[in-house]
Amino acid sequence: MSNENIRDEIAKRRTFAIISHPDAGKTTLTEKLLLYGGAIVEAGMVKGKKNMRHAVSDWMEIEKQRGISVTSSVMQFNYDGYCINILDTPGHQDFSEDTYRTLMAADSAVMVIDGSKGVEAQTRKLFKVCRMRGIPIFTFINKMDREAKDSFDLMSDIEGELGIETCPINWPIGSGKRFQGVYDRLHKKLLKFEFEGDQIAGRHEVEKIEVDLADPGLKDLIGEGALEQLLEETELLDGAGHPLDMDMVSHGELSPVFFGSALTNFGVEPFLEEFLRMTSSPLPREAKEGVVDPLNDPFSGFVFKIQANMNRAHRDRVAFLRICSGKFEKGMEVFHTKEGKKIRLSQPTQLMAQDRSIVDEAYAGDIISIFDPGIFSIGDTICDPKHIVHYQGIPTFAPEHFCRLRQVDSLKRKQFIKGTDEIAEEGAIQIFQEPGKSMEEVIVGVVGTLQFDVLIYRLKAEYGIEVRMESLPYEHIRWIRQLPGDEPGQNVNDYQKANELTLTSDTKIVQDIKGNLLLLFSSDWNIDWALNHNKGLVLAEFSQN
Repeated sequence: MSNENIRDEIAKRRTFAIISHPDAGKTTLTEKLLLYGGAIVEAGMVKGKKNMRHAVSDWMEIEKQRGISVTSSVMQFNYDGYCINILDTPGHQDFSEDTYRTLMAADSAVMVIDGSKGVEAQTRKLFKVCRMRGIPIFTFINKMDREAKDSFDLMSDIEGELGIETCPINWPIGSGKRFQGVYDRLHKKLLKFEFEGDQIAGRHEVEKIEVDLADPGLKDLIGEGALEQLLEETELLDGAGHPLDMDMVSHGELSPVFFGSALTNFGVEPFLEEFLRMTSSPLPREAKEGVVDPLNDPFSGFVFKIQANMNRAHRDRVAFLRICSGKFEKGMEVFHTKEGKKIRLSQPTQLMAQDRSIVDEAYAGDIISIFDPGIFSIGDTICDPKHIVHYQGIPTFAPEHFCRLRQVDSLKRKQFIKGTDEIAEEGAIQIFQEPGKSMEEVIVGVVGTLQFDVLIYRLKAEYGIEVRMESLPYEHIRWIRQLPGDEPGQNVNDYQKANELTLTSDTKIVQDIKGNLLLLFSSDWNIDWALNHNKGLVLAEFSQN
């Protein structure tokens, strides 16, 4: 394939993450996008009984049982000449670190907001991550077929809470029982909302009516009161609202806003069409060697996620690779920068949640999964052996909740070590060991307590291990960056030297799975005490993979 054809393929790619607070409708919107892309023929398509339906993007058993997303899913489909990679992220705050890693692989984000609730706590946290990366953010205000907050209040809420300008691309006509559709401000068209029961499962075409707001005949279509309100509100938007500035959008400073109802399919396809037109093809990436151009540089990518046991029958383990530049071909020889050696990737796959298919080629912007024999870690760079680059690692943040985990059956020690190690390598949990202690027990750290439930469930379901969990009183953990008397860059993983630190009796020294030394603290006061009594001690709140 010529370089020009490769560039054409890359230009078609759109890779984005969908983020939201729990229950805002993120997974529903994801499935409706798949529906319009022809990737599925019915939303919620699953194997099993009709009364046990669950989202196609929620593939773990515990996700199906609880009705929440606990791990990120990757889905690819084609629509109108575009090749789209969707990264569906967990909405629950207890799994926010998985969402952060996934956002590192996205070129833009779609923020789903519940029209009746506005900006919620998890929306703020995820938005901050997007702003850190400066990626474009598009907003879909969902559930307009239910009673919603005033539309101007929603705009003010987004701007005030998140610190980003907004530009409504369409504008709702009422909400709840009074919801009559939206007015498309860009194309001067009215999309009329007419609900039918089969809209929920199947694809539904919405009639687009070209209108002149000055036409008095509009009152026969939507009612005199609704027309007067629409005229007043659109006039206010045109006079005082922020105009659509694509430069601001591309820098994450302005969010185009769309109103709709994902459950009834209303507004989903118009949103998809405008989103694809406004968002960009794969963006350049920073590496230690400089900026990597997706169109002109040879193949490169980085691992942003590890997942074990996606195929329970084979007990497999896969690494999710975001391709950042060039073209990938099945069987090609690549360079693994962490291992410092060449490897061959013979069976790359593309994904639809847990379903995989072998691919012969993929391009910058695509997400592929590769079999992991235990050599890959989150943040690893894989590239062309003749054009070696090193992408910046993905930070591991400090967990906030800790427990001691012990196996019940001492004869299953190998399974216990394998299970905790593999789940930790995915980034779902962090495990720590007290130097010199037996591996029959470990200390587990998580961002949110729901992760403990997922851990216990997965250990039993996937590894056949029963465990006992004991809560620990620690609230903070810090990586040791420099020990007293050492120069920057010296070995900080010398346990004997770390053991000479002056610490409070309730501070504990532990190691992570990479052998890094850390300190567990029960309060902020203990952290300050350790720093004040150990001159030259440097601590960090996160570890760079």
